[in-house]
Amino acid sequence: ERYPGSPGSYAARQHIMQRIQRLQADWVLEIDTFLSQTPYGYRSFSNIISTLNPTAKRHLVLACHYDSKYFHPWDNRVFVGATDSAVPCAMLLELARALDKQLLSLEKIPDSKPDLSLQLIFFDGEEALLHWSLRDSLYGSRHLAPKMASTPHPPGAKDTNQLHGMDLLVLLDLIGAPNPTFPNFFPKSARWFNRLEAIEQELHKLGLLKDYSLERCYFQNHSYGGVIQDDHI
Repeated sequence: ERYPGSPGSYAARQHIMQRIQRLQADWVLEIDTFLSQTPYGYRSFSNIISTLNPTAKRHLVLACHYDSKYFHPWDNRVFVGATDSAVPCAMLLELARALDKQLLSLEKIPDSKPDLSLQLIFFDGEEALLHWSLRDSLYGSRHLAPKMASTPHPPGAKDTNQLHGMDLLVLLDLIGAPNPTFPNFFPKSARWFNRLEAIEQELHKLGLLKDYSLERCYFQNHSYGGVIQDDHI
């Protein structure tokens, strides 16, 4: 169990940080710890922000949540949360590991200060502690968003903040079940979704996808009209 404030939450947070600290690329870790009122009183939450080249003007942000759903002991239930959302956490950590040498080589280019870099965010407190509502859910992202909005970026800027520095936010959640498919949720970012589609097709042509069929693509070019409340909002 990884509900906020639990020993499992602490262990998961330490694991994520240690995996990132082992990498050769110069990731800068920040822990955003805060208290928030919940149906069970004040609880402590900790977001994990890992940034490559924090002074870069723009960042591609990949995010997920590492907490799991809390059930009171008398419910006699345990929420493991493999797809919600241990698998997305593992995907981000594996991505950072797999790209480590390439990211390190970019850092070693003389006088190289790219305007675009990477940021990984692991949110705490995505799950409701009792019943999902505007106040009982998304604790980590609701705290981090205004904090980033009030932090100048690049450092010393007067008119732009860390939210302005996000080129694109890609939120991973509910991933890990067999045969996943991903529709396009946002027309404004359709061009990026289309790029993922094209990359998927190219990987298929190169024979780099296992247990895969073009008849059931991961990225499917149709829009999903519903609104899903999650850390991206």
